[in-house]
Amino acid sequence: MEALYAALEQRKVGIFESPTGTGKSLSLICGALTWLRDNEEKKKEEAARLLQDGEGEGGGGGGVQKSGQEDEDDKGSKGAAAEPDWVSEFVQKRAEREMVNKLKDEEMKRKRREERLEMIRHNAQLKYAMKRRTSEDKETEKLLQLSKQELSSEEKSHEEEEEGLIVADYESDDEATPKPRICDDDDDDDDLEEEHITKIYYCSRTHSQLAQFVHEVQKSPYGCTVSLVNLGSRQNLCVNPDVARLGSVQLINDRCMELQKNKHDKLSKPDSEPKRRRGVAKATCPFTGYEKMMAMRDEVLVKVRDIEQLLQHGRDTHTCPYYSTRLAIPAAQVVVLPYQSLLHAATRKASGIKLKDQIVIIDEAHNLTDTITALHSAEVNGAQLCRAHSQLSQYCERYRSRLKAKNLMYIKQILFVLEGLVRTLGGKVALNPVTQSTQSGTELLTINDFLFRAQIDNINLFKVQKYFEKSMISRKLCGFVEKYEGSGVSTHSSAVNKENRHTEGLGRFLQSLQTKPAAPPEQQAAVDDRPSMASPMMLVESFLFALTSSNKDGRVVMDKQACLAQGSLKFLMLNAAVHFAKVVQECRAVIIAGGTMQPVADFKEQLLLSAGVSEERIAEFSCGHVIPPENILPIVLCAGPSGQGLEFTFQTRDTPQMMEETGRVLSNLCNVVPGGVVCFFPSYEYERRILAHWESTGVLQRLAAKKKVFQEPKKASQVEQVLTEYSKCIQRCSSTGGGQSGALLFSVVGGKMSEGINFSDDLGRCIVMVGMPYPNIKSPELQEKMAYLDKNMPHMDGRSPGKALIENLCMKAVNQSIGRAIRHRGDYACIVLCDRRYSRSGTLQKLPEWIRASTRTHSSFGPAFASIRRFFLEKRQTQQL
Repeated sequence: MEALYAALEQRKVGIFESPTGTGKSLSLICGALTWLRDNEEKKKEEAARLLQDGEGEGGGGGGVQKSGQEDEDDKGSKGAAAEPDWVSEFVQKRAEREMVNKLKDEEMKRKRREERLEMIRHNAQLKYAMKRRTSEDKETEKLLQLSKQELSSEEKSHEEEEEGLIVADYESDDEATPKPRICDDDDDDDDLEEEHITKIYYCSRTHSQLAQFVHEVQKSPYGCTVSLVNLGSRQNLCVNPDVARLGSVQLINDRCMELQKNKHDKLSKPDSEPKRRRGVAKATCPFTGYEKMMAMRDEVLVKVRDIEQLLQHGRDTHTCPYYSTRLAIPAAQVVVLPYQSLLHAATRKASGIKLKDQIVIIDEAHNLTDTITALHSAEVNGAQLCRAHSQLSQYCERYRSRLKAKNLMYIKQILFVLEGLVRTLGGKVALNPVTQSTQSGTELLTINDFLFRAQIDNINLFKVQKYFEKSMISRKLCGFVEKYEGSGVSTHSSAVNKENRHTEGLGRFLQSLQTKPAAPPEQQAAVDDRPSMASPMMLVESFLFALTSSNKDGRVVMDKQACLAQGSLKFLMLNAAVHFAKVVQECRAVIIAGGTMQPVADFKEQLLLSAGVSEERIAEFSCGHVIPPENILPIVLCAGPSGQGLEFTFQTRDTPQMMEETGRVLSNLCNVVPGGVVCFFPSYEYERRILAHWESTGVLQRLAAKKKVFQEPKKASQVEQVLTEYSKCIQRCSSTGGGQSGALLFSVVGGKMSEGINFSDDLGRCIVMVGMPYPNIKSPELQEKMAYLDKNMPHMDGRSPGKALIENLCMKAVNQSIGRAIRHRGDYACIVLCDRRYSRSGTLQKLPEWIRASTRTHSSFGPAFASIRRFFLEKRQTQQL
């Protein structure tokens, strides 16, 4: 906590490593909130002193008046020379007056805010009045709902209905005075412009980790006094049943924004406007009343709530938690959010997050570089490009007569760009992508080379990107497709009708192409679960935005398949530092924390130093585990029971001898290890091959006789079920005994059970790591990343940064996997690293300090097995005492 306090006070960028079970979350809470409290006290004292000095000089005004009188006297003589001292004194006094006035305003706002929150905390009568108003609002909304149902039976106004699908007039050169947009990205309310107090932004990877943190805050000494806001997506916080049931994140976002737009349109429509023939009333959200949201904003600031509690509170008060929490950001002391929301500039802006002079704490940051890279990478396939071109062509034809020249120009440019992108994959937009055959192959290009290849180097992508943002053409197109989907677009031109007949079948086929490999969890949270086919233009927009990156910071991978629809273009972000630089430059301090941050060297080099952070500003802190050293037994095993050397290289790992020796190692371990054994393989493919070999040779049957065998499931939805059965089996074996002594779980490094899963106590008494999980060095993406690092990063200890990256990726994955065991002070476990390459000094240095200090290397199996048996025998005897 002292190191954290010092880092915040000295405006540092801190890298903090604290193993799971050591009280990391509580230390972060108490250390950061103590600093925040002290900082606020200092500000108050400084403000009080300045105010006192300003009033004492009353003073200051008299002095200034005198200077003003002298000025009047000086006006009488034209030739009188200017007085530099007088001018500087006047400027200084004016600055002091302005400072005092500003401090008075801030003090008044602060007192008013604190009084309001204190009143809400203690005034039960006010709460009762708010509840009564809520019930009255519910009655009003019921009446409104009935009136809407009556109105829906009336004749529709076709012109009004289509008005929302047409892009507004656009002037590309009007950049100095952008027109206000009526959407949630622009904060129209004065309250959203409220000055942001100094606050802590706490980020973690998943909502469950954030909920854990919030519960720790609730239990801490600050639980009753701190103003904490928990941010989430619309999918997590929407209380409107008609919107929430849409399921898809994109559909929920679009519907919510449409309801908000309707609300603003209704408010901004002047009463003097001549009455039209009445059509269907545009729907608005009944949960976003201004007074209700302001009331909930204050309620959010008064009491610490997690996402579930916010959702329940929103349902109880009939108020939108999504917008209420955003309104609460300026006055909050702590803002809790997934770190993908903070690391992406556009999401930051949309959420109303301002980082200037604020504190950012990023927890579970071991894969921070990978997350930033994934957030700013983009991929689009041939089917999506063709579908986007077809949709935009039909949109353009339908509304051609109603679109201004600038809109038509940019739409034509986008269509031209789409044709170029499809051309790079060897196809044509006019033909069905499924029936178009292309030559297979993968090619990797710089951004500039790709633009030349696509013949779109003459298009200003920055202006196109601005057009996408201002016109919201992707959203308009999504609404257009949703309106006419299935029946074909009804247009006025026979030529376009012909095109519709050609594309209707394509549209139906493209609906079936939504089978896409599941992204890793961090990417799922980062990219907001975008539907692959529901809105292809949004994916195109992301890809074109990525192409505006610096030529050296990214590469484009062209993956051509036999069929155009399956070919893809992927933008690979190579330099994560360029996006992280904005965060570290704006913030007062950034704390990067995690249970296993090792190895730190490449993290510092690639993310911090490359982002412009000076070496002096970086502070490192690493603490050991709370468990005593005798509670952990890490072993590097260089050979198996028969003397076969254990080195799982690509050439040797598939040999029958190596597979059988691995089976003998596991069989012996299962004889002496109580409870659960978790065995990690380097890849799913190797796990499949070795288990198939064991099944054919009877090894698997021998293992099953000692411990019940479980395997990591293919589907993420089945993980919980497998873990539950695994846990029940271990509990049953420990209580009843019998032939089996526990369970054996086969998993994969980097898989569903290598991160975020706790194998505490009997669930993970022994973690076995088979081989070293090096990434696929033949991957074009990895090769390009290595080449980029070799070119732009300094060589350390005679080793190229590219080779160091391979080693570091491997050891980060190992550290995450073996960190699943030892989850609290009284826990104990054995860690067996089955590969002699772990004994290399450079590799051992990349293990966490608390594991490395106890690691023993055994060149033969006998002594290693004896130490493991003795370790568990001693633990059993200790427990019996």
